[in-house]
Amino acid sequence: MRYRRFGKTNLLLSVFSLGTMRCLTSESDARKTVLQGIAKGINHLETARGYGKSEQYLGNILKTELPIPREQLYVTTKLPPTPSAELMRQWIEESLERLQLDYLDCLAIHGINSWEHLAWIESPSGCMQAVTEAIADGRVKHVGFSTHAQLDVILAAINSDLFEFVNLHYYYFFQRNSVAIDLAQKQDLGIFIISPADKGGRLYTPPPKLEMLCHPFSPLELNYRFLLSDRRINTLSVGPANPTELKAPLRVADHDEPLTPQEVQALNRLETQAIDALGTDHCSQCYACLPCPEKINIPEVLRLRNLVVAYDMTDFSKYRYAMFGNAGHWFPGIKGDSCTSCGECLPRCPEQLDIPALLSDTHKRLEGPPKRRLWN
Repeated sequence: MRYRRFGKTNLLLSVFSLGTMRCLTSESDARKTVLQGIAKGINHLETARGYGKSEQYLGNILKTELPIPREQLYVTTKLPPTPSAELMRQWIEESLERLQLDYLDCLAIHGINSWEHLAWIESPSGCMQAVTEAIADGRVKHVGFSTHAQLDVILAAINSDLFEFVNLHYYYFFQRNSVAIDLAQKQDLGIFIISPADKGGRLYTPPPKLEMLCHPFSPLELNYRFLLSDRRINTLSVGPANPTELKAPLRVADHDEPLTPQEVQALNRLETQAIDALGTDHCSQCYACLPCPEKINIPEVLRLRNLVVAYDMTDFSKYRYAMFGNAGHWFPGIKGDSCTSCGECLPRCPEQLDIPALLSDTHKRLEGPPKRRLWN
């Protein structure tokens, strides 16, 4: 296991952090998974108020079975943004009680996903008042935020100077937030990558075409190496439901060197495949098409189409597409069939894509039953 400094927190975190979002159904599985992760060198555990019984399960493990001294383990929990300082005080106390801890190493404001959320955070009477109190009396050591927001909101949150770290999405198949990573590094924020295996493309179960293109590496391994070779990044979330799912990330936990020539060749094959397969329908994710008057998240819809056409990543794309209109601010926007062909996006597109036609095509490929986030 490699360890990296987590920005201005100065915590030395393992390059893989154990997220507990999927340890929801069984305290026994949660115990086995957490203890296995710690035994293999993971020293950062992450949970959240919204993750079912995750805090409770983790608290029982920390209280009765922790195999290393408490000061050698770092625990993060996440609490939603709220305009109420009093509510945040209550939530901090409840999390500490469930986790059976005297203090949190890190507290993340969970889901600064909109300008409204950021306004709550920046308000002198808002939830950060309670967080500041908890830092002053030692119940919280470091504060950061997680985000699923559009890039402009993320950049504004980083520039608020309220935080020591950021949890955000960034993978080989979604590089939009590289600008935010640059800014966070410049300001010495710790950088935590959310869910590289699943939202990075459901890479535990890749389609055969993607496996072929990545060979001799697995798509999951190649994505991990893409991230671990990036020295801006400090730690990656791995969210196993059981100890078996720790095997893949742990195989590369001590490989954070620059990409090898063979790995670069595999990534180049992926890029070439996208160019060849998509041709003049390739969306480069410039986001110039927004805003859409119908609230369609055009770039994300077309990114999913890119993945289907180029790599046969249909299962992943259907899973994400089905969340449009059903996950609120966590995954904003509605499906492509709401396009009215108003044409507002067309002159803004530098590639001159026929966006209405591509939205319609994407909907036909990906429409299925609605989905919600795991703990909803």
